[in-house]
Amino acid sequence: MRVQRSSRETTGTVVTVLVVVAGLLLGGLVLTSPRTDAAIPKIDHSKHGIRPDPAQEAALLAQAAAPVRGSEFRADCVSSHRAGDDPIVYPNQPGVSHLHEFFGNRSANARSTLHSLAAGTTNCDPRVDLSSYWTPTLYQHGQPVPPERVTVYYQGITEPRRAVAPPLGLRYVVGNALARTAEENPHARWSCLGASESSRDFLLCPPGSKLQTYLDFPTCWDGVRLDSPNHRDHVIYAPGGLGGTCPASHPTPIPRVQFLITYPVSGGGLSLAGTVDGVNLTTARGFTFHGDFFNAWQGPELQRRVRDCINAGYVCGTDGKPVQQ
Repeated sequence: MRVQRSSRETTGTVVTVLVVVAGLLLGGLVLTSPRTDAAIPKIDHSKHGIRPDPAQEAALLAQAAAPVRGSEFRADCVSSHRAGDDPIVYPNQPGVSHLHEFFGNRSANARSTLHSLAAGTTNCDPRVDLSSYWTPTLYQHGQPVPPERVTVYYQGITEPRRAVAPPLGLRYVVGNALARTAEENPHARWSCLGASESSRDFLLCPPGSKLQTYLDFPTCWDGVRLDSPNHRDHVIYAPGGLGGTCPASHPTPIPRVQFLITYPVSGGGLSLAGTVDGVNLTTARGFTFHGDFFNAWQGPELQRRVRDCINAGYVCGTDGKPVQQ
């Protein structure tokens, strides 16, 4: 038997459906946005908060203190987009991470794979570098500030004649995003353009200057894994710093990836996107700085640059051709 509904009942049903649909849409927006509400269940960020052991810290600091000359090539990039994604630490989980500034591959997101990156485009020079690079977003007085420029160096500082091109799909993370003090993150290094002073926390750069940061990545790979459970153990810093050699546990030397990031800011009011007690926020200290690298270079071009620049001992430009000995 067919039941005739009153106009009031029909209206109530429509309203209920609209409320449900709106709730689903809003839920989707929450899932695809950075989680900042303390009421949202906490996420396990432990893989973002690892301090290197004393030996690795010494190796990192020794590399950072020594001048690098002799063999390198580079990619010049700018910011491509900003998202609460991390395809290495939180793959297939959009919006779970704090905000990151992505540079390089324009398609990078929480679901990125080597295949998807290879099908994407880049804002880096050279265009053959389809890799994705990302760091926490910088804020000044609560407003996000994209980098003015990003130079990604590939440097032959560990056994350069024997170094190999990083394999496609190699990915790793450096820095301690959960550092509570400057001592807990030896990777962080801030400076002002044109000045020699550096600090693990933000510096107050004078008017007319610009804020810069360096981030150094490891140089010895285990030769097998493209990733590891904590996204670090498959690569290490060569003991001995500049000029050191790779140990038996990680016998394969690779070029050191180094970020040099310049921000168009001076003065104070600075903070980073970060995480405290499992909650994402935008007020983290400078000493929580960290970065990620997902290699998606076009293979033959990366191999050529390692051969002609790193192995041969030349400083090369973005075209992979020597500019000086």
